[in-house]
Formats: sequence, structure tokens, C-alpha cells
Amino acid sequence: MTEIRLYVTTSEAIAGDVLNALSDLFGEEDYAIATQEVDEANEIWEASIYMTADDEAEIAVRFGDVVKAEFPDLSIEREVLPDIDWIAKSLEGLKPVRAGRFLVHGSHDSDKVGQNDIGILIEAGQAFGTGHHGTTAGCLNMIGDVLKSRRVSNALDLGTGSGVLAIAAHLLARVPVVATDIDPVAVRVAQQNVRINGIANGIHLATAPGFHHTVFRDHGPFDLIIANILARPLMKLAPELVRHLSPNGTVILSGILSAQRWKVIAAYNGAGLRHARTTWMNGWVTIELRK
Repeated sequence: MTEIRLYVTTSEAIAGDVLNALSDLFGEEDYAIATQEVDEANEIWEASIYMTADDEAEIAVRFGDVVKAEFPDLSIEREVLPDIDWIAKSLEGLKPVRAGRFLVHGSHDSDKVGQNDIGILIEAGQAFGTGHHGTTAGCLNMIGDVLKSRRVSNALDLGTGSGVLAIAAHLLARVPVVATDIDPVAVRVAQQNVRINGIANGIHLATAPGFHHTVFRDHGPFDLIIANILARPLMKLAPELVRHLSPNGTVILSGILSAQRWKVIAAYNGAGLRHARTTWMNGWVTIELRK
């Protein structure tokens, strides 16, 4: 099936604003949205939405309305994506990613896991999160630091994607982890990844579109909540997320462009958390907050 990418070319800050607008418009639907730097020397970024050719007519109108209303100086461009087996293609160059003690790798690199490494086997697939993106790697580093310095009895991975962060927290701290996502496909992929990493018990997966789902009440409150989503949804979730955090709990947030950092921190300050630290990786930030 032919896939189409619609995109705008702009600065990093405006690309982040476009990403937020697309997240608001399409956040509950199964369309991939993304930003990427395409010209480092000139600091040029793209904000994109991906769809099948069958959906293009509707999506183009909705995307066009947003750009016309909020970003009138931008022009929408279109790309027909080649019919490539992207999973096989990505595996060709997918090298292991080290983040602290964690080594995220494909099966083709299982021999790279050292004696003191915590190896996490994640194949390139449908769900976001192989460890190569700055947000995932940033979360892995921060999970390692937090679990070394703080005692945690349980954890929540909100928006789990591939399940890599839930797997990392469980393997390092040997604590129960709840992992949720709004996308049932992501939950199925995460279940497969939990299984291939040899975890029989300790990670509870659920498709949960919001905090009203019973899984949060049944397993919370949580000592550690990890949420690698996007800035705008994270800000909206702040009050409910903090209500499910235990006293003295820790929150790790990512999926946040550097220009969005203070807005996210302000939302969580308003919900009762204090900023502990921020780390940067490839234009993205990971934020630690505490009660």
C-alpha cells in the first residue's frame, strides 16, 4: 500500500509547535507524526505526518487547515514514500545503543552484550522505541540514575511503545511495572518484547486510553512514573499523573523538544512537583521531577 508523507520545513522551534498542533489534532488516531533535523548547518527542521494514500485526501485538508490558521507562512510539501521493507532496512544499520548499563540491541547483535551489561533485545518493528531516538536513550540513562539513587517498589511506563523502558526498569530494579499505551498494536509488540527478554512475571501490560482505566487504581500509586510521549499531552496529563504518584515519588518525562522544556516543567510545578534535573540528547530533553 502506498504511503505518503506531508511535511513543512522550518526552524526547530516552529517544528515543535507544528508537532504540538498535529498531536492535538491527530493524537487519538493511528497516524505517525514526527520532527527531524534535515540540515544541521542551517538548523532546518521538518515536521511530518505519515498516512496511506487512501487517507491522504482527508488528512491533507485537516493538516492544511491547521497550517493556514496557525502557520500561514509555511508551505506543505508532499512525498510518496518508496515501497521498502523498512524493518529489514532499518536492521541493516541498527547498531546497539548503550545507555548506562543498558545495551539495547537486535538479535543480530546479541553477541555484543557484555558480562556487566543489562541487555534488552528490541527488534525494529511497529512500535516506537528501539533506544536509538534521543528521547528513549535519555529515559534509559535517567532510569539507571534514578534506580541507583532511590528506592522504588513499583513503576508505571505510560505510553510504553515497544516496552523498552518498562523492561529496563524491571530488569534493573526487579520491581513490578505497569506498562500502558493507547495503541493496542503497541501493547501487542510490547508483550512480544517482554516475552523475548525472558520476563515471565513482573510487567503488567494494558491498553489504556486514559487514567480512568482500572489498571491505574488497581496497581497504583507508583513510586516511579515514566512517560515518553509528547510535550502537549504530557502537560494535559500533569494533574492526573501526579495523583497516581506515591509520596516522595519520582517522574521521568520525555518526548519533549528543548524549546518546550519550561512549559512542561511549569505544568508539573503547578501540579505539585519540583524540578530535579534535565538532560539533553539530540535536540530532545528528558526531565526528572519529584514530589
